[in-house]
Amino acid sequence: MAEVDDQLEIKFRLNDGSDIGPKAFPDATTVAALKETVISQWPREKENGPRTVKEVKLISAGKVLDNNKTVKDYRSPVSTLVDAVTTMHVIIQPLVSEKEKKPKDGDPKMSKCVCSIM
Repeated sequence: MAEVDDQLEIKFRLNDGSDIGPKAFPDATTVAALKETVISQWPREKENGPRTVKEVKLISAGKVLDNNKTVKDYRSPVSTLVDAVTTMHVIIQPLVSEKEKKPKDGDPKMSKCVCSIM
């Protein structure tokens, strides 16, 4: 019985409402390892899948999960119920290259603050 308590059943909800999982993960599993699972199991038919762990954000119970923490750190009281499955929401944020970060001179997208007092 202790072996079951040391695992958490997790499914990953993608932005289109589809899911990856559920799958059981030991309490010692890091959030970074969960993100690697999302990357490896990302549906091939979906475009713009994540390539690196840095592109993936996991949200559980309204909290953005930290890569260095473990599943146990984010375990909720509800997850101790029999047959409980924890849903973690997946957000993909593609990395921005240095080239894309630098604003071009005269770029109309660059807004400058101008105050007028009348």
